[in-house]
Amino acid sequence: MSKDSFEWDRQKDLLNQAKHAVSFMDAQIAFADPYRVIAEDLSHGGTERRYYYFGKVGEGVLTVRFTYRRGVIRIYGAGYWRKGKQIYERQNQIHR
Repeated sequence: MSKDSFEWDRQKDLLNQAKHAVSFMDAQIAFADPYRVIAEDLSHGGTERRYYYFGKVGEGVLTVRFTYRRGVIRIYGAGYWRKGKQIYERQNQIHR
């Protein structure tokens, strides 16, 4: 696991679990993938930069939405989404 520390809003975590069946605690595992892909969320309109993290967890590719605040990774969304898997496979030149 990375040396980075993580945080999240407990209520958002519960909503994410209900909607996407992924806890933010489990989402941290994606950050250990050495073949990870990170992309900036250019559609976010706020002043804070936000990112997508695509990392392998088990047999799937997890997309984690996060921001970086004062040395802490703040997770605000996670799920196994097709688009994230496609980006991960394209960047890592995985052909199926």
